[in-house]
Amino acid sequence: MTGFASAKGELVPYSWGWELRSVNGKGLDLRLRVPDWLQGLEAALRADLAKSVARGNVTLSLRIARNDDSGDFVLNRAAMGAALDAMSVIETEAQQRGITLAQSRASDLFSLRGMFDAGAGDDDNAVLVARLRADFPALVAAFLEMRKTEGTALQDVLIEQLDRVQTLTAQAATLAEARKEAMADALKSNLARVLDNADGADPARVAQELAIIAVKADVTEEIDRLAAHVAAARDLLAKGGAVGRKLDFLMQEFNREANTLCAKSQSTELTAVGLDLKAVIDQMREQVQNVE
Repeated sequence: MTGFASAKGELVPYSWGWELRSVNGKGLDLRLRVPDWLQGLEAALRADLAKSVARGNVTLSLRIARNDDSGDFVLNRAAMGAALDAMSVIETEAQQRGITLAQSRASDLFSLRGMFDAGAGDDDNAVLVARLRADFPALVAAFLEMRKTEGTALQDVLIEQLDRVQTLTAQAATLAEARKEAMADALKSNLARVLDNADGADPARVAQELAIIAVKADVTEEIDRLAAHVAAARDLLAKGGAVGRKLDFLMQEFNREANTLCAKSQSTELTAVGLDLKAVIDQMREQVQNVE
């Protein structure tokens, strides 16, 4: 499910900005871009996110700037040179392979461990990490609130689509019932033709084969299962929580029954209803990918 939240904070001499976003995904994929000189922060944030989000490709970005003018903020030129040399090798290799990279910024180098010889010590870093961790729950709450708002709107869309599937299933049941008499007449006519043109054929055996054909053409089970799937999907939506995977599985079952209905229809009208079902189910499958 898509979502986004951002926030800013400050603890002299530092200021920072958060961005937390997600896009659709079958499972949970957490990607964190956090300065590595803040020891223990990434692992803690990853654990907190895993407790709050169950599905989606989630990206967390944290950019930190230091704003003091005390003069003790000394650039480690050796570390900078090594980083720039590495960047040059990467860019050269990318050009040779025809790959275009985004332009690097000074802030990208700032987050690298050892880029500055002086500045905050381990104790100060621990204070900063604690402050960032204290800020993080508010960011996650805003992120989840946006996902909840989108989820509410998505639930309305899915319920409307389930209503459509239920209506089409009822139409299919009506058409299937209406064709029973015509199918019975056709089977009797076929049986009479076979018996008239097959000397020595066993009438009981012929009737048995035609009965098997009639059973294979019966769509009652498919219609019943479609109705059951609609009820199950409604229950999942009403239940709430992380039901995306279960709904995804149900969509496969919906599609299976609609395909079988079309294959066994032997009726233009019933086939048309089956195709309408497949179209709605396909739309539902796309929307279900957005459900956590």
